[in-house]
Amino acid sequence: MSKILFVVTGADSWTLADGTQHPTGFWAEEAVAPYEAFRAAGHEVVVATPGGVVPTVDRASLAPEVNGGEENAGRIANALESFIELRSPLRLEDVRLDDYAAVFYPGGHGPMEDLAVNADSGRLLARALESGLPLGVVCHGPAALLAAVGADGGNVFAGYEVAAFTNAEEVQGGLADRAKWLLQDRLTEAGLTVRTGEPWAPHVVTDRNLVTGQNPASSAPLAEELLKRLG
Repeated sequence: MSKILFVVTGADSWTLADGTQHPTGFWAEEAVAPYEAFRAAGHEVVVATPGGVVPTVDRASLAPEVNGGEENAGRIANALESFIELRSPLRLEDVRLDDYAAVFYPGGHGPMEDLAVNADSGRLLARALESGLPLGVVCHGPAALLAAVGADGGNVFAGYEVAAFTNAEEVQGGLADRAKWLLQDRLTEAGLTVRTGEPWAPHVVTDRNLVTGQNPASSAPLAEELLKRLG
């Protein structure tokens, strides 16, 4: 049984352009769907967060309207309760990458607040990329890629094709005009090529050892792609 590292945001709010704090955290489906897939395949999951703080679920991600109705919202909430590894995360600063067979980053707006500027996460991502370790990142999780800066000052993911939460989805979600910056724009500025799919539909992009997904619906297919790489 292999260990898979989940790097999860420690932020519980996202600072908007006007300075107000928008409640957030990690997005439930984006953590639950891969967790269930990895555990069903016999792998162990270990969670790490900046400072080892217990991560906060974005309460909006538990609503029936974003989970296809009451029944699935209840299933997601119950699955989250069973995800006991979230209750005792490692400190991201102390993670030994050699202990893991793959790395996964779920989204939610939280990574826009902390992982986008977290040097420890950036170094871990750069090492994972260089080592060829399977690396999965979904939705707003690719904000963490922005912190992966090489010795030359450039982003180590420059030139990679990725999927990430799009400007169109941020507009439809109602927060684009209040955000300090948009993820699709910032990734493009860093030299990555964002391949966009239809809003809210599953869309996964694979480039070398990096597997990325556009939105919550992409979480399960992304997990399946990562599992193929674990053999």
